[in-house]
Amino acid sequence: MNIFTIPLRTMKRKPTRTILLVLAFSLGVMSIVALYQVSRIVGQSLEEKLTSFGANIVVTPATEKLSVSYGGFHMGDMLFDIQYLSESETVEAIRSIGLKDRISVVAPKLVSMLRIGEKAVALVGVNWQEERKIKSYWATDNQFPQKPEEILLGSVAAAKLGYQTGDKVELFGREFVISGVLYETGSDDDSVILMELAVLQKMLDRPDGLSFVEVAALCAGCPIEEIVDQIRSVVPEATVTALQNVVNQRMASVHFVKKLALSISLVILITAAAMVGLSMLSAVNERKKDIGILRTLGFGKSGVFFIFCLEAGIIGSLAGLLGYFAGFGLSFKALEVLDLSTGGTPLFSAKDLLTVCAIFTVVTVVSSIYPAWKAAAVDPSDALVAL
Repeated sequence: MNIFTIPLRTMKRKPTRTILLVLAFSLGVMSIVALYQVSRIVGQSLEEKLTSFGANIVVTPATEKLSVSYGGFHMGDMLFDIQYLSESETVEAIRSIGLKDRISVVAPKLVSMLRIGEKAVALVGVNWQEERKIKSYWATDNQFPQKPEEILLGSVAAAKLGYQTGDKVELFGREFVISGVLYETGSDDDSVILMELAVLQKMLDRPDGLSFVEVAALCAGCPIEEIVDQIRSVVPEATVTALQNVVNQRMASVHFVKKLALSISLVILITAAAMVGLSMLSAVNERKKDIGILRTLGFGKSGVFFIFCLEAGIIGSLAGLLGYFAGFGLSFKALEVLDLSTGGTPLFSAKDLLTVCAIFTVVTVVSSIYPAWKAAAVDPSDALVAL
């Protein structure tokens, strides 16, 4: 018998107490691990869903603006030497940055103005596949364009021009059919006519030309500034702007989920640590005779203190090991109940397992410091009186 085997013998001598203590602490570990896995998946899923509600980075050609006034009369701002981006080069460059795995959608656009009768209206060419990813909230009274000769009208533009679904419209001498009218979105999309990008490029004789590019980036794993800087480096002739208000709103939602999970985990951890402390304190009162015997056999105060701390550490490591596997398995069921099983999969990590075991071993040891100090302070003569 030595200082390392005494805690194991004590735990074997009272298996019920040991099992209940390990089980109780394991439940706390299981809850924290499951909560961590679920919050990670929920955060990813939430970020991906929020990204579908628009772009958070805009890439535009570098332009020069001149404020014109004469005789005290302000005539407005004028753009001159207007440039266009190259679709193939710009999109390829954005998709090639170091953080390309954080790029969700790249939606190129070409904008032009025209008159239909006496009404001026904006005509926007889009890549329908990318555009509908970045604006999944769009809905129409019929359907989205399926053919090159079909167009989509915003609700305000349709009312202004007096058109409805199924009508034919002549644009730049070419006839198009309105496949649908967008329901009101409250954005600039309500006031424009949308059509296939390649068709508008051809009609304007601007093959491969773009007015700007909208980019939806996933930013939970990296600062948005890093993505912006990398895009600037590969498209130096363009102006790259981050829509900080959009980014901040999305990140606030994701961080709220993570902070909530962290708060609950801390409450569980503190509760579990208090249970261990109370249990060890109770054990000290029950084992005063054993402590007296150990002291008479030559164990000093530091030895008794170490024995109780070691016993708590063994309980913490066992609870961490069992709780991690139980929590990992529980996270699958929790995601299934929350209908988030398609949003991601909990990831097993040996590093996380060792970290959990280490953290909860330290927690149990720290929570047993006071009981261990009480045990070390027991007077051996008092403890042996009852023998």
